[in-house]
Amino acid sequence: MRNLFKGVLLATGAFLLAVGCSKPIVRCPAPGDSPQHHYLAGMELLEEGKFSEAATKFERASFCDEKHGPAHAGAALAGALMAKEVSNTDYQKADLEKARAHLVTARKNSSTPEDRFAFHLASMRIETALKQGDWLEEVEDGYKAAKKLKTDEEKLLYYRVPEAADYFMGTAYLEAGEFQKSRDNFGAVLNARSAGKWHGPADKAWKRTDKVVRALSGMTLNDAGKRIAVHEKVTRAEMAALLVGELKIDKLFTGKISAKPKDEGFVPIDLLSNPFKEEAATLIKWSVRGLEPSYDASARAYLFRPEEPVKRKEFAMALEDVVIKLTGDEKLASAFLGHRASPFPDIEPSSVWYNAVMSVTTRNMMETELTGEFRPDDAVDGAEAVMAIRALKYRLSIN
Repeated sequence: MRNLFKGVLLATGAFLLAVGCSKPIVRCPAPGDSPQHHYLAGMELLEEGKFSEAATKFERASFCDEKHGPAHAGAALAGALMAKEVSNTDYQKADLEKARAHLVTARKNSSTPEDRFAFHLASMRIETALKQGDWLEEVEDGYKAAKKLKTDEEKLLYYRVPEAADYFMGTAYLEAGEFQKSRDNFGAVLNARSAGKWHGPADKAWKRTDKVVRALSGMTLNDAGKRIAVHEKVTRAEMAALLVGELKIDKLFTGKISAKPKDEGFVPIDLLSNPFKEEAATLIKWSVRGLEPSYDASARAYLFRPEEPVKRKEFAMALEDVVIKLTGDEKLASAFLGHRASPFPDIEPSSVWYNAVMSVTTRNMMETELTGEFRPDDAVDGAEAVMAIRALKYRLSIN
């Protein structure tokens, strides 16, 4: 019995020794099937707005190496961006809890400066996307921590260069309405080097932010106006908020012979739950051209289409109509008709919006490209809308 017991002990010891000396199991042995590859692919999918596909890539990266910090940072970012789009609050809360858990895991497994950089950048982007509590302070804390790191650029898998922190800090400031700080951060990216992964996006963002800063110069916008000013595309409801809020249209038009209000009370059904319902209803009341409701055959009703971007030609018609209603000069509506040639290569003199475009460009309320193109079907951006309204207020001496 004693010999049998010794035999069992020896066999067990030999087994444990063999297990201890064996190599760890490689979960993803195939070439290219690595956590680094899947993390990079996931981040690129996030750039394209493919959040679900990105999450799948991060999941695979974590499967290959469950302690790969950047994979968890990416999963946290993808989860937060997906949660932002969920309307059900219970589902959203659950998704956010998962995202936060991934972020905690990313922090615990960030053993290198490059991993910690990925963690801080993910944290900054998550706070910017969700905007909960003192989110801007959280982003600033993450930014300061990222800037202190001594990283090896060759090991920054996705972000490539440390200026990525400046870029995403600039993005946060832009969305917070801190336009001067935003412009400074984008400028820091441009000044750091002549080229790089974030140079192109920062250049575009700097020009956009600079345009916003110039647009807001001398103007005091309310919070809604500041948010709209940074939008790349202004919706019809947002434009109503800008026109009514900044021009005080209801007050200005009252008593004007050329401005005849419709019966109050009509509100298209697609405006009922919109935060700018009252402002849109005011435009409808005064029949501002370019922003009127239109009949929708499928809905069998007149709709305002509040979430639809305003085209430049529509904005031109609205601005011209405001000028006509305020000045009483009805001749403006046909002042440029009859032209044989157009100064705009993309607008014919016979176009219904040709007169309006001529009206606003000759009054410096809207601008063309250097080529002379007006881009009538392009969406109006927020800074452009604010600058046009400022020019209109100055020309008509509206305080």
